[in-house]
Amino acid sequence: MNQSKRFLDIVKDIRDMIRREKIKPGNRIPSERELAEKLQVGRSTLREALRSLELLGLIETRRGEGTFLSDHRNHQLVEVLSTFILQDKQSQEDVWETRLIHEVSAIQTICQNSKLASLKVWDSFRNRLNENESFYREDFVRELMVLSGNRLSLKIWFLLQQYSGNPYQEPVTATEKEMLLPLLAALEQQDMSSAIDLFKTWSGWIQKGRMQNGNDSRDL
Repeated sequence: MNQSKRFLDIVKDIRDMIRREKIKPGNRIPSERELAEKLQVGRSTLREALRSLELLGLIETRRGEGTFLSDHRNHQLVEVLSTFILQDKQSQEDVWETRLIHEVSAIQTICQNSKLASLKVWDSFRNRLNENESFYREDFVRELMVLSGNRLSLKIWFLLQQYSGNPYQEPVTATEKEMLLPLLAALEQQDMSSAIDLFKTWSGWIQKGRMQNGNDSRDL
């Protein structure tokens, strides 16, 4: 199985499978084991994707019954509206700034909660960076959003990330590593001001690079 397949790729594959197999809202979707085999992905990464889809309200898990597709027509409506709204550069910059607001809010929540700030996940991220293991931007930011515990913010962030061109789909570079290590330390120390400043610096660096490469467009 392809263990390195990324979260958003899996989400897209699940969406394509739902359309291909004509699964309707209220219908049961395949089990985790069946999905892993169908999509040729690792169980742990698939589990993360399913967890996020449930937080987004796109699927629903019923104890003893399985996982079912929720009514996602409202999400499709948002996508249709975005086609008309995000037509100019200023609108795309507004989307980037709005997404950043939700990310900063997640950082504030984590820094204000000693249990969240002391989770082993931050040390795990640090080890992966120090050992130069495969590490994607998305791994880190999605963890921030999920741990913040705000489901509405997560739903909005998920859409804004797509509308701003999926800026976190790339692996972390050596330059970014030097930005993320002190950011992880600030989170663990509950140093909110430093964590926010470091995150904004990192986000600005990503945005500047995308604009220089002409890649600051939506990838829906």
